[in-house]
Amino acid sequence: HFHYRRFLREQFPKGTAFPAVEVPPLPDGLPRASVRAFSIDDAHTTEIDDALSVTPLPGIGSRIGIHIAAPGIGIGHGTPIDAIARARLSTVYMPGNKITMLPDSVVARYTLDGGVDCPAVSLYLTVNENYEIVGHESCLEIVHIAANLRHHDIEPLFNEETIAAGLPEFRFREELLHLWHFANACEGRRGKPSATQGFNDYNFAIDGDLDNPDACRVAISERRRGSPLDKLVAELMIVANSTWGGLLAEKNIACMYRAQTQGKVRMTTSPLPHDGLGVPQYAWMTSPLRRYCDLVNQWQLVACLSAKAPPFAPKSAELFAALRDFELTYAAYADFQRQMERYWCLRWLQQEGVEEIEATVRREQTVKLDHLPLLMRVPSLPGDLVIGQRVRLALADIDLLGLEVSCRYLEKLTLAGEPCEPEDEVV
Repeated sequence: HFHYRRFLREQFPKGTAFPAVEVPPLPDGLPRASVRAFSIDDAHTTEIDDALSVTPLPGIGSRIGIHIAAPGIGIGHGTPIDAIARARLSTVYMPGNKITMLPDSVVARYTLDGGVDCPAVSLYLTVNENYEIVGHESCLEIVHIAANLRHHDIEPLFNEETIAAGLPEFRFREELLHLWHFANACEGRRGKPSATQGFNDYNFAIDGDLDNPDACRVAISERRRGSPLDKLVAELMIVANSTWGGLLAEKNIACMYRAQTQGKVRMTTSPLPHDGLGVPQYAWMTSPLRRYCDLVNQWQLVACLSAKAPPFAPKSAELFAALRDFELTYAAYADFQRQMERYWCLRWLQQEGVEEIEATVRREQTVKLDHLPLLMRVPSLPGDLVIGQRVRLALADIDLLGLEVSCRYLEKLTLAGEPCEPEDEVV
């Protein structure tokens, strides 16, 4: 309650409840796509922003569709719902909970739910038999979402081992395999990985009422980063964000870009290269239900595709203000998410009665505890330990307010650990 309410006091001084708003109706007159689209998300995702489709083109290759939820078609700039999104700027994530950018009624209207016809901004890639992009087109349309695939259902069937051994039969088997080959070709052309390979992502499951954390139980599971599903989705989103960013730059339409030059990632209104991803420009456009910059960019893209005047002109002061506020707020939300993950890691150590644990040395007397996304400083570490060295530690005196635990060095282990994980860009 201390950490959560302090965050609310800083970021949501008026509370997290949404004012009453009227959800705009779905737009009329959009053409209907003749594709079988599907999304790929984890089990708890409700703001489903993106879906994919594959259509064979005999004698050519295929037509790959990237379909993005289109709240920007119904939610206008300057409307009450825009004011809500502008104030929040992003969905806030934390273990066991989230604070959405948009009201549930708005999310329900525009999320890409399975079995539903949804408005979408679609990018169609014409891909030859060598998985090269030979053409692309973008449009606004109604897309039928055939299914919402979930990681825990698909990954046992579609992973590096099953791909190598020959995939079993399951729904969307051929589409996923085709997209996997295409993703590998895209990654090879960029010369950069879409995700840091070999490290873990962590999922938190909180069982119990968050209003009474003492009665909650936390489970923390590891998931290997860079799986075929991860790469598949990441590469297609990179293609969409880069292609649409390039389209707006070509048309001289203002846009918020993510640039990385000289190792520094930042937001900008100039279409500068993203060296970390190996693309000439990169604009976040694929999560308009969760990030305000994506919604703003979608307004600009929709105007471009509709041959209408965009809401934001080049060098718009309002656009610069939104960019600055988004960057600062998004960083604050991410920092809070890390704090709450740290809190629940300490809760897990208490819950399991852990007194000793193995870890991997990172840098400057800092270690990463095994099976937890938890970095701790250990002043008693010997000075001659190298990065990646495995050690055993004794734990004591967990401080849930300061988010610290006392760690004491016990011994050096013989097995080498993982290399130090870099701070990579979020796709």
